[in-house]
Amino acid sequence: MPNMKIVIQCSIFIFLFHFASSNKDSVTCGSSFKLVNQQSGDRLHSHDVKYGSGSGQQSVTGTPNADDVNSYWQVRGDIRSDCERGAPIKCDSVIRLYHVTTHRNLHSHNYPSPLSNNQEVSAYGEEGVGDEGDRWKVVCTTKNDYWLRKDPIRLQHVVTGKYLHLTGDTYGRPIHGQKEISCYAYANSQNLWKVDAGVYVRQSSEPLSSTRDENYNAQSSKNDHFDDEL
Repeated sequence: MPNMKIVIQCSIFIFLFHFASSNKDSVTCGSSFKLVNQQSGDRLHSHDVKYGSGSGQQSVTGTPNADDVNSYWQVRGDIRSDCERGAPIKCDSVIRLYHVTTHRNLHSHNYPSPLSNNQEVSAYGEEGVGDEGDRWKVVCTTKNDYWLRKDPIRLQHVVTGKYLHLTGDTYGRPIHGQKEISCYAYANSQNLWKVDAGVYVRQSSEPLSSTRDENYNAQSSKNDHFDDEL
C-alpha cells in the first residue's frame, strides 16, 4: 500500500506540472498584441480609413510595418459570455478582437472583399459594442488544450465558417503597400496567425512572460508584465 500511495502522489504531481506547463505561456483574456501572418510576415492592422465599396466600414489590412501602433488588438470574451481577465484562452473558444486604437471589433460579413472578391473583413462597432459578426473561433493547430503564444492558430468566423486570411493582393492609395485581409472558405498556409509583441496579462496563479513594443501606449497595471520585444 505505501508503494501505491507514492504512485498516486507522483501521478498528481505529473498532472499538475503538465497543467502548469501548458498554461504558463497561454494567450490570456485582456491581453493586447499584434497578430502576424505566418506566410507573409504582415501584421493584422486597421485604421480610420473606410472601404470605398462593399460595406463602407472601417478597413482591415495587413502591414509589413512592425512599429505601427494601429496593429494592436485586445482579446476579449464572446458577446454571450465574457472571459475573466487573465484567464487562459482555450482552443475552440469563441472570442472577439478589439482594435485598441479605434475601439472597434474585428468583423466579417457577406460582402465581397475589394481586391480578391473573397469575404470582406472590417472593423465594426463603437467602443467595442458590435454584433454577431464580431465572433471568432480560435482553431489551434497543435494538440495543446490552450492557445499558446508560440503556436500558430486560425481564426474562424463563427457566422460564416470562413477563416481570417491574407491574400497577398496589395492596395494603392490611400493605403499604398498594405495587403488585403479577407475571409476564405478553406484552411491553408495563408490563414495561419501567431501573436507577437504586446502586453500580456498575468494569470492569477502563474506569472506570464511577455513582450513589449516601445510604441505601445496603453496603460499597464500591476497585473501586466513586460520583457524586451521579440
